[in-house]
Amino acid sequence: MRSTWRTPDPGLLRDALAIAASAAVTGASFGAITVASGSPWWTPVLMSLVIFAGGAQFMAVGIVAAGGSPPAAVLAGLILNIRHLPFGMAVGGVIGSGLPARLVGSHLMADETVAFALAQRDPARARTAYWLCGTTLFIAWNTGVLAGALLGQGIGDPATFGLDAAFPAALLALVLPALKDKATTRAALAGAATALAATPFTPPGVPVLLALAGLVALRLPVPASR
Repeated sequence: MRSTWRTPDPGLLRDALAIAASAAVTGASFGAITVASGSPWWTPVLMSLVIFAGGAQFMAVGIVAAGGSPPAAVLAGLILNIRHLPFGMAVGGVIGSGLPARLVGSHLMADETVAFALAQRDPARARTAYWLCGTTLFIAWNTGVLAGALLGQGIGDPATFGLDAAFPAALLALVLPALKDKATTRAALAGAATALAATPFTPPGVPVLLALAGLVALRLPVPASR
């Protein structure tokens, strides 16, 4: 699909800024919790610039903070981001055809940018939406992470302000929309049960990986509703 850049209209700009504002708040939470959990301030900042994947970042830091190994955190993040493969195929024509556009556009790929672009019917508007949302989201997320990391140095114990609950809360917010599907809900429950059963017997971080066994439930037939 070939498309050209179009000057964003006020509605498109308003929606992109609203998404960016939400990302800034979440990014600040991520930065603060990461630093308060014992990491230097530059760790969440570097992660956000290089990885730019909020869900994977929350999961990786959560696993390490709970005592899990870095390889387990990296593997969990990679598995979580497998969804970017079909995302790339869906918006490949929207991003552009040149190598610089492909590289930068792939780095800006996120759930919000893909959904924002695919919601547009006009190809030119879709491309504008993708780059507008991706750019504002990247700036807002990294600004929020930096601010949160600097503030997090004075928090101390994350549990003092209940920030330790932000990791599971953020991950829950990521999966809630998908739970409308019965097969996905069944897979999530199976994975959660597997993780809970393995927690007393395996090192931190491993139960999260074992929870992927819940994906087997996706292949089982869903009983027809009456």
